[in-house]
Amino acid sequence: MKLDNAFGIHEQALKLRTHRAELLAGNIANADTPGYKARDFDFQKLMQQQLPSRESMRVTSPRHIQPESGPVSASEIFYRIPRQPSLDGNTVDSQLEHTAYAANAMEYQVSLRFLSGGIRKLMTAIKG
Repeated sequence: MKLDNAFGIHEQALKLRTHRAELLAGNIANADTPGYKARDFDFQKLMQQQLPSRESMRVTSPRHIQPESGPVSASEIFYRIPRQPSLDGNTVDSQLEHTAYAANAMEYQVSLRFLSGGIRKLMTAIKG
């Protein structure tokens, strides 16, 4: 039995949620910075792309191009299009960012609960 299979998609989901929390926190912290552009990524799209490719992308030679490190590549992060841009060029909508951060935090907690449930089941199986 492989532990990777026991935890399913939740390990990858936690990595992506952590990275998204960092981006959203940066947006919130720079809400009053002139010219700052709010950034985010599409969580659902990345989950669909990264799970199948996790198994298929293997470096078999040192001359191969190494995959980008980290859960989200720079090409996957986009600038948010503001609903009402400010005069100083800042595109952060504080209410939108706070809402997205709270939703991301709740979904992070859900993944943690699934993982802890899986760990509890494994511990029960080990202890008997």
